[in-house]
Amino acid sequence: MSAPEAVEPVQSEVLPHPARGILSLFLWNQVLVIASLFLAMLGVQTITAEQSSLGGMAVSLFLLLLAIGLLIASADFFVEGAKGLARQIGIAEVIIGLTIVSLGTSLPEILISAQAAWEASQNPCLVGVADCATDFALGNIFGSVLVQITLILGLVVVIRPLSIRPAWIHRDGLMMFLAVMLLSMLILIDGDLNRIEGALLVLLYVMYITYLIQHREEIRNEEFEVLEDIRADSGGGLSWTTASYFVMLMIGLGLAMFASARVIDSAAGIAIEIGIPSAAVGATLSAVGTSFPELAVALLAARRSTGVAIGTLIGSNITDPMLSVGLAAMINPIVVSNTDLFYGLIIPATLFCTGLALVFMWTDFKFNRQEGVILIGCYAVFLFLLYGSI
Repeated sequence: MSAPEAVEPVQSEVLPHPARGILSLFLWNQVLVIASLFLAMLGVQTITAEQSSLGGMAVSLFLLLLAIGLLIASADFFVEGAKGLARQIGIAEVIIGLTIVSLGTSLPEILISAQAAWEASQNPCLVGVADCATDFALGNIFGSVLVQITLILGLVVVIRPLSIRPAWIHRDGLMMFLAVMLLSMLILIDGDLNRIEGALLVLLYVMYITYLIQHREEIRNEEFEVLEDIRADSGGGLSWTTASYFVMLMIGLGLAMFASARVIDSAAGIAIEIGIPSAAVGATLSAVGTSFPELAVALLAARRSTGVAIGTLIGSNITDPMLSVGLAAMINPIVVSNTDLFYGLIIPATLFCTGLALVFMWTDFKFNRQEGVILIGCYAVFLFLLYGSI
């Protein structure tokens, strides 16, 4: 009797998951979160409109937090749709990483600045009035840079000390400092940012992105490839149909614009209720809230023991003072109303802390925990000086 023939194991083919349609999209957890935030905002606004006695700072603060949450969630929804459509069109992954993904974490600041500029064009700010839309937007931009380079970067470094690639300092670190310096100088010269100056900032940002795309092969191995992996691990691995991605794009952008308008309205309500300038609200509450995407990505990157955390924060701090403010100024010139607060504290603090962080990076191309504590302390001092002066 002959021996039985060996049976070779059959390798099962891994079939790709079928693309999900629009009906499945509305059962996705992310959509449910966005819908809950949107309905909660509408509910609070309806109740306060019918019961005027329920208004006040507490309600404005609650609406501000809801609006920031909706803005971040809907902006991420928009970016997911844009990424999916770009892939289906055939755009290379690294180009998506260098453009759509890198802009995604700064989308809340971009929309808030643009919305504030539009509102200022309809209702120009008066000197001495607390609720100035352009002061809020400008405070949000400088505050976001300050929060990310001190509080967020400090927390990341305290959790895990990081090594710095010299190329990041020479290219992106200097670009970040020059972006903050250029915006500051344009404002300090005559107290405003006109359309030509805004267009100049946008042009310089486009030139910077063009440079990154031209050097995409070396950058892919440094930063954006890992950043894409981090975002995929966070739940972005689902496949959708083209129609679903288009719905993400439209709904995400529409809700993000709605939320950005509510952020500005709520901040104005807080400024009026407690008599503090809109610039202070933008530089603290709004800046911390809109910087949560950067915090999430930076913390995930730090867990992988890479310098991507720093690359992410630096990239956002180039986008905010150039593209976000530049687009806003092109919509309507930005005039600084509260010059004392900006000239005396917000702008100098942002320049000092940005320069200090670069010095820490440049000394031995490492960030240790002591330097992280110093950066967190700088932000605490800024808050003390800010609210002690108003």
